[in-house]
Order: sequence, then structure tokens, then C-alpha cells
Amino acid sequence: MVNMNLTKGKIGPTLVKLALPIMGTSFIQMAYNLTDIVWLGRLSTEAVAAAGTAGYFVWFASSLFMICQIGVGVNVAQAYGKGDLETAKQYINNGLQLNLAIAIIYSFLLFIFRHEIIGFFNLQDPEVVQMAVDYLKIIALGITFHFLNPVFSAILNSSGNSITPFKANTIGLVANIVMDPILIFGLGPFPALGIKGAALATVIAQFLVTMIFLVIGKKLGTIYSHAKLFQKPNVQIIKNIVKLGLPPGMQIGIHASIAMIINKILAGFGPVAVAVQSIGSQIESISWMTADGFSAAISAFVGQNYGAEKVARVQEGYNKGILILGSIGISTTLLLVFGAEFLFSIFVPDDPIAIKEGISYLRILGLSQFFMTIEIGTTGAFNGLGNTLPPTINGVVLNALRIPAALSLSSTALGLSGVWWSISLSSILKGIVIFILFARYRKGIDLKNQNNSIS
Repeated sequence: MVNMNLTKGKIGPTLVKLALPIMGTSFIQMAYNLTDIVWLGRLSTEAVAAAGTAGYFVWFASSLFMICQIGVGVNVAQAYGKGDLETAKQYINNGLQLNLAIAIIYSFLLFIFRHEIIGFFNLQDPEVVQMAVDYLKIIALGITFHFLNPVFSAILNSSGNSITPFKANTIGLVANIVMDPILIFGLGPFPALGIKGAALATVIAQFLVTMIFLVIGKKLGTIYSHAKLFQKPNVQIIKNIVKLGLPPGMQIGIHASIAMIINKILAGFGPVAVAVQSIGSQIESISWMTADGFSAAISAFVGQNYGAEKVARVQEGYNKGILILGSIGISTTLLLVFGAEFLFSIFVPDDPIAIKEGISYLRILGLSQFFMTIEIGTTGAFNGLGNTLPPTINGVVLNALRIPAALSLSSTALGLSGVWWSISLSSILKGIVIFILFARYRKGIDLKNQNNSIS
């Protein structure tokens, strides 16, 4: 296992070398959803709407594993930067214990209350309701693996090893791509399972990735290979993990909850509107999943260098990271605005109404991509410094404004487009505000090492 020491070397190449595999892993996570949507779009628009509705609770799961993903990842990065591997291992062990406990509880609740959960959306089509319940039931049974994989990835990323998570998740994606059409439409001895097949393919692929991480830990040796899930937890370390990870976890959870309410508003426009949101958000994730991957690299880079008290490298690393992310945001804007019809037609080629609404979605959301990438990258810098509260407050407050904005704008002549504008405008504001917050915060960072050379 090759770990990178991020406190040495040229900043730009080091950051990019770490970021590329993480970005690749993020693309793979996006591709899981895209693969499901592509095949379900050929099954029916209703199937896309059902999977999109149930998928909000997979998104909400992100808020729960984010507690350990951030709390463990940041502490491991800072301990690794200090050369304190024993402390890093303590955080890994306790973080995995906490993450597994949360996963089991969430899995149980999803499965038991799946009918009530889907009923919240007031979907008008009984067929869509039943498909959403079927999809959620299978996902609930296997969601533990969805919890474990990001934390294993974060541990390795924080130690400078971003290649291994990329390889493991790539294998999972290939498995998902192969299984999706086989299980959805049936092939050879396999029966056609429809939307259940899409859920089953995802669970099997995630299980495979977890097994790969475990085998790697046992056979090849990693920073988490020592982990013992059944030893007595260290309460203080768990508190430290929660203290760091809870704010970004809450942000994701509240964001997902707000998105559920938006989805409920969309349900009033019919299943096409729900499907457009499901498909459009997956296409748009080209930018935010890429940015999220680069943000993880910024967080690991900032964490290691801040732990090593190389503050000048922290500052320069952030600057270079934001320049790269801004370029990605602008490129995505051009892609979504000018390629909207082509992109949406890939998913629902036989539904002109959905394509028309999808074009509107992508062009409106496309305008916010630069600001979105800046927000996500700056959040990574805040996380690496161990200050997760400012991005949480920024995200929660401005995401919450989407609800009144969507209700008011959709009641005007804008109609459904008013909902899309509420999302886009809030993303623009989040990017502007957090950039200003970080510009002020970085001035107060201890600069006692500001004369250190940036090598």
C-alpha cells in the first residue's frame, strides 16, 4: 500500500495526483445511479420516478455515514501529518464501530417503515408507489455496505492512498453495469425483476466493494488492517469524531430532507416532474460529484499540512484547488446549457414531454455550476482545518430557502421552472457566501509557520 505524504513536494502536482483517483471514485458513485436510471428509463418513466423517490433515503444515509467519513478522515489526516499513527488507528477503530452501529439501526428503520416513508410523498400513481416500496425494501436490506465503503475510502484517502478506493469502487461499478440489464429485463436463466433488479444489482455491487476493502485490509495491509470491531469503544474518541462529523452530516441530512419536500412539491405536477428531477440531478452530478471528489483531496491535503503546522502550504493548496474547481464548474455550465437536449434524450428517448422539461432543468441549473464547485471545494478546506460549522450553517440556511422560493416561484407564470430556479439561485448564493466566509477565516489562522518554504 502506497501512502502519500502530502506535506512535501510541489503543491499542484501533489494535489492533482491525490485528487484524480478520488474524483474517479466520485464519478463511479455517480455512475451507479446513472446506470440504474439509464436502464429504468427504458423500462418506464414511472420506474424512474419510483427509484428517484426511494433514492432520497439513500441520499439521507449519506448524512449518517458522513459523521464518520468526515470525523474519522480529518482526524486521521491530521494525525498522519503529525506522524502519530497510533492515534490515527484509534480513530479508525472507533469510527468503524460507530459507523456500523448507525448503519444497522438505519437499515432496520428503513425496512420496517418503508410504506410510511414512501407515503410521505403523496404520489398519485399507485404503480409508482408500489415500485418505490419494492426498491426501498431491497436497498434497506443492503444499505450497511453503502455505509462502510465511503469510510474505508476516507481512511485511505486521508493517509494519501487514493488509488486503492478507486480500484475497489471501479470493480463494483463494472459489476453493477453488467448486472443491471440482466436483472431488470431478464437474461438467460435470470427472470425479469424490473425495478427490484436495479436495487438488487446495486446492493450486490456495494457488497462486493466492501469485501474487497476487507480482503485488502487482511491480505495486503492497510492503515485500517488492525481494526477490531468488537473491542470496547473509546468514548472520548467517539465524541471527537461526532463533534467534527455531525455538522456536515446534519447539513447533508437537512439538504436531503429539503429535497424530499421539494420532491413532494414536484409530485403535484405529476410523475414526469419527479422523473425529470431524478434524471436531471444525476446528469448535473457530473459537476458536484467531481467537485466532491476534489474537495476530499483538498480536505486530506489541508488536514495533513495543518497537522504538520505547514500553514503556508494550506493556503497555497486551497488557492490552487479552487482554481481547478472553478474551471470544472465553468466547463460543466457550458455542457449543461448547450448539450441539454442531447444529454436528457439519453435517458428517456421516447418521452418528448420529459425531454422538454429536462432541457429547462439542465439549462437553469447549469448557470449555478461554477458557484457550486466553489462551495464544495471550500467546504473541503474548512473540514481539513477541523472547522465544519461555517459550511454547515451556510448550507442549511440557504438550502432551507429553497422551499418558500419553490412554492412562490412555481405559483407564478414560471410554473415548474420556478422550482428549478429556486435550486439554482440558492446554489449561487451558497458559493458566494462560503467563499467570503473562508476568506475572512483564513486571515485568522495561526501563521507562525508562514516563513516555511513552499517546496
